[in-house]
Amino acid sequence: MGLTRGSTGLGAVDTGLVIQRLTNSDRVYALAGNPNVGKSTVFNALTNMNQHTGNWSGKTVATAQGRCVRHGEGMVFVDLPGTYSLLAHSAEEEAARDFLCFGEADGAVVVCDATCLERNLNLVLQVLEITPRTVVCVNLLDEAAKKGIQVDLDALEQSLGVPVVGTSARSGQGLEELLCRLGQMAAGRAPGKPLQVVYPQVVEDGISLLLPVLRQAAGSRLNHRWLALRLLEGDESLSRSLSAYLGEDLSRRPEVEETLAAAKDLLAQRGWGSQELEEAIVNAIVVTAESVASGVVYIPEGSPHSLDRRLDRLFTSRATGIPVMLLLLALVFWLTITGANYPSQLLSTGLFWLGDVLGRELAALGCPGWLLSPLMDGAYRVLAWVVAVMLPPMAIFFPLFTLLEDFGYLPRIAFNLDRCFQRAHACGKQALTMAMGFGCNAAGIVGCRIIDSPRERLIAIITNSFVPCNGRFPTLTLLITVFFLGGREGFWPSVLSALGLTGVILLGVGATLLASRLLSATILRGMPSAFALELPPYRRPQVGKVLVRSIFDRTLFVLGRAAAVAAPAGLLIWGMANVTIGDATLLHHCAAFLDPFARLLGMDGVILLAFLLGFPANEIVIPIIVMAYLSAGTITEMESTAQLHALFAANGWTWATAASVILFSLFHWPCSTTCLTIRKETGSWRWTAVSVLVPTLLGMGLCFLFTATVRLLGLAP
Repeated sequence: MGLTRGSTGLGAVDTGLVIQRLTNSDRVYALAGNPNVGKSTVFNALTNMNQHTGNWSGKTVATAQGRCVRHGEGMVFVDLPGTYSLLAHSAEEEAARDFLCFGEADGAVVVCDATCLERNLNLVLQVLEITPRTVVCVNLLDEAAKKGIQVDLDALEQSLGVPVVGTSARSGQGLEELLCRLGQMAAGRAPGKPLQVVYPQVVEDGISLLLPVLRQAAGSRLNHRWLALRLLEGDESLSRSLSAYLGEDLSRRPEVEETLAAAKDLLAQRGWGSQELEEAIVNAIVVTAESVASGVVYIPEGSPHSLDRRLDRLFTSRATGIPVMLLLLALVFWLTITGANYPSQLLSTGLFWLGDVLGRELAALGCPGWLLSPLMDGAYRVLAWVVAVMLPPMAIFFPLFTLLEDFGYLPRIAFNLDRCFQRAHACGKQALTMAMGFGCNAAGIVGCRIIDSPRERLIAIITNSFVPCNGRFPTLTLLITVFFLGGREGFWPSVLSALGLTGVILLGVGATLLASRLLSATILRGMPSAFALELPPYRRPQVGKVLVRSIFDRTLFVLGRAAAVAAPAGLLIWGMANVTIGDATLLHHCAAFLDPFARLLGMDGVILLAFLLGFPANEIVIPIIVMAYLSAGTITEMESTAQLHALFAANGWTWATAASVILFSLFHWPCSTTCLTIRKETGSWRWTAVSVLVPTLLGMGLCFLFTATVRLLGLAP
């Protein structure tokens, strides 16, 4: 396959998506499938990662496009969001349905999981109702073979009436045949007639009434039987998309409106309302999928999923699910903390050395001091610190997180915590977005797209910063080590530090549940919605692809966004530390102004000011505190934890001060990158402000209560 990137944007009609074609002769194929069926692996293998990514216009639903060339024929694949159904209840389902219906693609590929084909056939049958130009890709045949599952692909093709191809996308097996069958379909050589789902007779009678008028009103651009079903259902989101596509509200045409009313009256006379109709449609699809699967799937005696079941008894049972989850969480944190120490120090030394070299070179070139110092001591030094502190932990945490995701463990976290979030009147999927927030809260905010309910999505967005991102890990672990572990180093102190960090994070999780319940009872009232959570089969992670995906798609992306705001923040910090008004710098004047209020929270003005100046990046909070205490003009690094403890103690710190700083580090305003992401995802400065105020007010309230209690009991001065 010859591969090349598309660049000429030719729009798909009325979907808000621009198709990246190189030539007008390129054929466009939609790639659909349930989550966890290997669809992205198929897509990446077909396009060789030669892709264009973006969002649908007006939607926070991401898509990817890729192009390949076979025998001189260009093929553009549009990787649709993973969905279980086209009966749209979420933005992802709506986007997938609209592109299949109105994107005027040349065909569709539906990727299925050979290990659980029956469930995947539900989506296949729905796609066949929309377009007969479909190829079914039965993926993960290698996984099925390991479990003794056999799929008769020829029999499946005869049953469905469309081309069926078996693949093992991880090894590239079957992909050439897939492209070949797409080429045959494009040339009009596809076999048979697609299988048609048969609905109860009363539904079929309603469809029959509508078909004649729809053939005349809608022309040949849409499947009339599918359109009749959707009109009977009264799907409002489809009506909007259909009106935009046709340029009119079809249901308002007199002949269509009259016939639709007659069809609904027919259903009503036989006791069928909208709920009964929807249940009948879903049931007919499920029964048809079961019938097809029973004739083509052969499962040996004994469960082929026995290993999965044994693992699930460990990972999801009430007795062991939560304890194992906590142990894995502590292990990930320990590996992140321990593994990041040396490379972070090495990177810091190297970047600061490079800064000194650049400074000398610029001075030699005649750069004036008034420009050189803010650039190198301000912007560059803060940027170097952020990179040195952020990059190593993220380069460890994100691959570990992605390995768990690839293994299939993350959905088990949502399963374990679903009951807790349901009691908080929130969505169980929030557990996944919360876990993503450990790496980066901005990434966690984007991950909230998986939550269908707008109300529950807002709750997840507002509370995501209650769990610390790895930008706050250095502050938390440093204070735990210095003030509660005596600054000791070695294996066991690192284990205790990881356990302490896990305990702090559990406090954040508890606050997330409490805040979610309060929000759902006040400004975001409502009951939790039900959702189907698939527990995918466990799979051996692809370490190489995991490293590439986690480093490039997550680590460098997050680092780049943080670095973009770190340099301007460095200029501001340098200015405040070096501009003198009267007998003190602007930094000390601001700290003195904040000091009385900060004392109520168990801190001082320098600490509170450091958090304010750390808005662009949480990593620079401790360095700013050190800089202010030393009256230095630039970010300064202490050589040892003992020196840091002595400096803090000399400035009035006690264990209670450290505890207050830990609390405030856990609960305060999100960083600038997260705030901008919230604004983008919600489209509202109002909800962005709420997302800032909720954790900040909680943090201040907890710090005040803790400090007042400690002073009342005489536990600290």
